[in-house]
Amino acid sequence: MVLTINVAVLLAAIIIVRLRRRTQARSRNDEKLTVVIVLVFGVLIAPTAFGQAIFDVVGQLAQGVAQSGSP
Repeated sequence: MVLTINVAVLLAAIIIVRLRRRTQARSRNDEKLTVVIVLVFGVLIAPTAFGQAIFDVVGQLAQGVAQSGSP
């Protein structure tokens, strides 16, 4: 039996664990590493159908906010 692991799922788990820590316990380098991990996660998930669905929803929300602010 071969066990495969999706890198995006692994990064999502790492992000959740890192963000559960208290803010005061994080150093500046630790915060920078978290940002890099989140960016890599975004790049990995963007070309998937799930990533495209998120992109569409966020785009619609941004368009609705932009239209509500105009007269």
